[in-house]
Amino acid sequence: MCGIVGAVAPRDVTPILVEGLRRLEYRGYDSAGVALLTCHGELERRRAQGKVQQLANDIAANPITGHRGISHTRWATHGVPSERNAHPHFSSNLVGLVHNGIIENHDELREELRGKGYPFSSETDTEVVAHLVADELKSCGSLRAAVQSAITRLHGAYAIVLVSPLDPDCIVAARAGCPVVVGYGVGEHYIASDVQALLPVTRRFCFLEEGDVAEIREDSVLIVDRQGTRVERPVRESSLSADAVERGDYAHFMQKEIHEQPRAIADTLAERITGKRVLTGALGPLAEALLPKIRNVHIVACGTSYHAGLIARYYIEQGAKLPCTVEVASEYRYRNPVVPKDTLFLAISQSGETADTLAALREAKKLGYLATAAICNVPESSLVREANLVLMTRAGPEIGVASTKAFTTQLVALGILGVALARHNGMSASVEAQYVRQMAHVPEMIERTLKLEVQIQALARHFADKRHALFLGRGPTWPVALEGALKLKEISYIHAEAYPAGELKHGPLALIDEDMPVIAVAPNNALLEKLKSNLEEVRARGGKLYVFADPESGFTASDGVEVITMPEHITPLQAPIVYTLPLQMLAYHVALLRGTDVDQPRNLAKSVTVE
Repeated sequence: MCGIVGAVAPRDVTPILVEGLRRLEYRGYDSAGVALLTCHGELERRRAQGKVQQLANDIAANPITGHRGISHTRWATHGVPSERNAHPHFSSNLVGLVHNGIIENHDELREELRGKGYPFSSETDTEVVAHLVADELKSCGSLRAAVQSAITRLHGAYAIVLVSPLDPDCIVAARAGCPVVVGYGVGEHYIASDVQALLPVTRRFCFLEEGDVAEIREDSVLIVDRQGTRVERPVRESSLSADAVERGDYAHFMQKEIHEQPRAIADTLAERITGKRVLTGALGPLAEALLPKIRNVHIVACGTSYHAGLIARYYIEQGAKLPCTVEVASEYRYRNPVVPKDTLFLAISQSGETADTLAALREAKKLGYLATAAICNVPESSLVREANLVLMTRAGPEIGVASTKAFTTQLVALGILGVALARHNGMSASVEAQYVRQMAHVPEMIERTLKLEVQIQALARHFADKRHALFLGRGPTWPVALEGALKLKEISYIHAEAYPAGELKHGPLALIDEDMPVIAVAPNNALLEKLKSNLEEVRARGGKLYVFADPESGFTASDGVEVITMPEHITPLQAPIVYTLPLQMLAYHVALLRGTDVDQPRNLAKSVTVE
């Protein structure tokens, strides 16, 4: 996903645009640009390949000012990262436009517009929209009317913001499938793809709905829906502060977010549990009526959230005794799923705008599920608004592209849901109270685990020159191994795979040699002895083992075996959450040693709002 910021004010908005882009850079950092309507009534722009700082340097060397402006930081989808493919895109200096998403019928529209004499200077689908709006402006009386007409021709997902000297007092935004937020100031107003971009200038926001078009002026915000009818969207005050997206004393956002996990998990548990039970009302007003009816659970998610779903399957099947399937969202819509009676559809997404997950939720509504539910970190997101049941995580802003606290808070929320389901499927009050106590102690366990960082930092030196790594786990810590491998490959660019340890003999064992480090997650659970047998297979073939082990597991360090001892008394319910922490720290410190960009790894972006 890319980042968008726009502003209309009686002052120069360039600083607002550039600072907003800095706060959204985790969403895309292939290129960046700004376009402003100058005091002479002309559109000017500055674009730069690379990160926002390069754009800021260019603006410092060649200043640009204006009272109406739009800006963008890009994650490339159509066209390679380059200055000419960077946004904003112009149509004859009459329309400037920035865009998130994908226009699926861009080829057809491009040929039509070329036939009308419009030249194309980029490889992007976005430039098509700029020319289409410019063409509509020939017969429309305002920029808003031109946008309303143009978007009826667009197929795909988009958030667009436009500025034009032909309608110089406003900027116009529209959304379909990609988030857009309007910020309310005093005598000035703003547009962005995320609240975080605007926190330095306002905390009052409204969120455009699907099909909305907004006209933003210094003294007013006018919003029309898909039918062109004027509508009022609720204005809310954000509880986030401007420094919520600052690094503070940490070297990277990822490091900061790793260390924020005790508080984030405590916040996610707050008001959801008492001393003895889960408060099912946290799932929404429909929860009490729906939960007893659920006979199956179908989880759909992407990436890290998919790993959370795999762990939740153990919570739900072992605790609630309900069948549970987990599926990658990008595959869900293309296999005609069979829906058993009384099945809950559960979507997991950090942003709530993940394109594949959101599309899966919308498809699920047509397929006869009992209800839909969402686990999410963004209250105003499309996923949250469209699900029947919602359990919000409270991770706060997560800027590092590699997810950390968003993942562990998802696991906590899924644990809450699992216990809530189990209560209606035979779990006794005493067992529920036991699980609740264990969840309440997770922040403390995380604090103790964070104290291993110095040891893990030293361990990272063993990986800095490696090209491959293998992660192993059993049971609910197999998905933890998957997540550990994902973190390592995301930010250190080391090829990493993960397997259930019992699968070693079915193929992965062929990879084992002295240059293939093997990382094992070894809590003291019912599968421990099985895991030990699997790891013996690695040692017998000369592999080097790094074992994150329970103190009572019986692992001892020896030649070819490094043991990192985890805190005592981690229960099976807690283990997937707690054992995630050292793998996050390992990936972070290996990436530091390899000199990669920890917070903004190549080719990746934080939120994926295109299919």
